[in-house]
Amino acid sequence: MKKIKNIIIVASIMLALGCSDDVLDIKNLGAFEPSATWNDPALANAYLTNLYAEVMPVAWPTGDDAIHSGLPADETVGVLGPESITINGHSWSGNFNNQYSDIRKINILLSEIETGDISTSIKNTIVGQALFLRAWSYFNLVRVYGGVPLLLEAQGIDDDLLVSRASSLEVFNAIMADLDQAITLLEGQKFADNDKGRIGLGSALAFKGRVALYMASPLFNPNAPYNNQYWAAALSATETAKDQLASMGFALNPTYSDIFSVNNEGNNEAVLTVKFTDPDRSNGRREDKVRPLTQSKNATGGDQPVWKHVEAYPMADGRTIGTSPTYDYDLQTYWENRDPRFYTNVVYNGAIFELSGISGRRQYTDRVLADSQDAFDENADFVRTGFYTRKGLQENLIVEQVALNDTDWIEIRYAEVLLNFAEAANETGHTDDALNVLMQIRERAGIEPGADNKYGLTGISSQEDVREAIYNERYIEFAYEGKRFWDLKRWRRWADLNGTTEQGLRSSLKEGIDPTTDPRGAFEYLPTDFDYEIVPILRATFREYTVSESYYFAPIPLEQIQRNSNLEQNIDWGGSFNPTF
Repeated sequence: MKKIKNIIIVASIMLALGCSDDVLDIKNLGAFEPSATWNDPALANAYLTNLYAEVMPVAWPTGDDAIHSGLPADETVGVLGPESITINGHSWSGNFNNQYSDIRKINILLSEIETGDISTSIKNTIVGQALFLRAWSYFNLVRVYGGVPLLLEAQGIDDDLLVSRASSLEVFNAIMADLDQAITLLEGQKFADNDKGRIGLGSALAFKGRVALYMASPLFNPNAPYNNQYWAAALSATETAKDQLASMGFALNPTYSDIFSVNNEGNNEAVLTVKFTDPDRSNGRREDKVRPLTQSKNATGGDQPVWKHVEAYPMADGRTIGTSPTYDYDLQTYWENRDPRFYTNVVYNGAIFELSGISGRRQYTDRVLADSQDAFDENADFVRTGFYTRKGLQENLIVEQVALNDTDWIEIRYAEVLLNFAEAANETGHTDDALNVLMQIRERAGIEPGADNKYGLTGISSQEDVREAIYNERYIEFAYEGKRFWDLKRWRRWADLNGTTEQGLRSSLKEGIDPTTDPRGAFEYLPTDFDYEIVPILRATFREYTVSESYYFAPIPLEQIQRNSNLEQNIDWGGSFNPTF
């Protein structure tokens, strides 16, 4: 087993140091002894850096991306249906084997670092981060499959490789144990400047709160979704995260639209960040995939808002459309007087969208002024919804440079910490505390306070009302951040979508307006020069959401069961394993 471990250590360090000037400081790298890793802080940190690259998100999620967390949801194009998961075990997760490869490398670090003579303070910081990464890996498994084999030591060829599944609760308890130890070891650790993106105390506290919500959630407690024993622990974890992060200087960024500015310098909302810096590491936002095709290259279609999401934004006073005493709502002027987050998250027909640095450029999605590649198209191939998003984009980049976007990805921001606390508070009888958080989020968004200073939350007071308000707030606040799919799953609310069809918005120049008087590209037409029609998005395969109860937990991949006869399949996929508590 020792030989196998050493091979992995050498390979990992070679990968981590391969393009670094620090390699020049190591004598005779070809004759490098793996045992030196745990006696040299630079080499130990290089091993850890490689784990970050393998374990943590590598880019922003996009709405049709099954690699990260941006799986199909009801905010953007991508219907969850019978083709999203298949009975042969190849599911939308696709990460079972990779996660265990990562866990094995983490386990090697955790055991081998104890054999070296690195100082205690440096070792504690490395071990704390490694424990977080192991917790992260197991969390990504348990929220997809339920309980999985729990391996807390690296397996070798002489070990029993046919390990049975631990229960979901046992896996969660192991995750919490790792996070608790990480929190102790990372006490006082807040990485900044060139080390921003490293896991510090704030990241561990915030992630523990996220995990605690899953433990208490309807996903794992379908028979007692909102009155189970785990909500009290969720309140403790989320409140501790909220308070300790605040004491460390974390807070809501003053302006919503600036949260995802290029490198988030000085952004105290960024709790856990994946750094991007051109030219070393760029296109994390995948801007070339998100932009309209005429202002991009190679691809488009990511994060296109669907009509349901556009319609969900309240008016400027925080009241839902059609209920505001101040602002009338009409389909033909749907963009007027909306929640300010609307204008950050949604680009609509005729909106100013100065891509490639073109001053005054308006984005058209109709079939006359817009290029055919950008125009609304409800057909199956290259669907266009009539909307785009500007969130996280660097609009000044010209087409040839579109892949150089280096906007940081914020995996956990303080707004999530607050809303996680609000959810746990509401489910444990602290509804006023939850409402206070919602008002903070809405105040930062720029919603008008109203005469009662409730930011449109007038008349919302019961636990059920506040639960729904949190559900709706997350839908807007975290748009295109890859959270909606997992929120729907965690709340067991995919069934809400069943039988529904995604819709887009068709724009047509009003009768009497002659487009030949204004050459395409002059950007002179306003949104009010068009008529609007809600249109279903058509697909060649399936058009409606069709999500069965069995989808809440994916099947263990068939090839894994064939390799390990002790792996039980989930009960909804022909097996006997119950993934719930």
